Amino acid sequence: MVVDLVLIGTAITLGPIHNSAFILLLSADRGVRKGLAFILSWLGSLVLVIAAVILLTGGTPPARQSVPSTAALVAKLALGVGLVVYGEHKRRSPPRPRRSPKWMAGLDRASGWAAAGLAVLLQPWAMVGAGAATAVRADLSSVASTLALTGFCVLATSSLLAMELYATFSPVSAGAKLRGLLSWLDSHQDQAIVSLSLLLGLWLVTNSIYQLVR
Repeated sequence: MVVDLVLIGTAITLGPIHNSAFILLLSADRGVRKGLAFILSWLGSLVLVIAAVILLTGGTPPARQSVPSTAALVAKLALGVGLVVYGEHKRRSPPRPRRSPKWMAGLDRASGWAAAGLAVLLQPWAMVGAGAATAVRADLSSVASTLALTGFCVLATSSLLAMELYATFSPVSAGAKLRGLLSWLDSHQDQAIVSLSLLLGLWLVTNSIYQLVR
């Protein structure tokens, strides 16, 4: 479970779309406050998903090869297949001129509430769903499981936290560095999406199949 959560959390935090949007929010007027609203909403979404899973399982992992356990593995397998299909489709698609979406152009005027709502919309929900399917195996009577779930939520938010802290304590330096990062993300967005989708998707598929047949 721990390896799965680490890989999923890493893929989530490295996603280029939400990171680009977050940088634009930070560069806006009162950007640090808007960034904080984004982070709280982003982290809150992850916590709510994990909490919902824990409520369903009662904090006790279902028995191996039981219906709930098999259903969670099948769901993770389906999400993995979906990521592979999406990544391969994206890879085969002809390159298009890079244009920032219209909604990104208005982020400098977004309110704190809008930033919070945007965080929910930009969550890579397929990856979050894979994390939820993995959390079914968590045993809350074990400190290790509790730490793993906490670490997953923090890891999946770590890129946002790092940029928020950088912009808070070194605003001048952060402005220049984050603009450079935004430019890099903009020019490598498709490659990043393809790589993250294929790598995580293949891991989820192979690991789920192994767990189902062993």
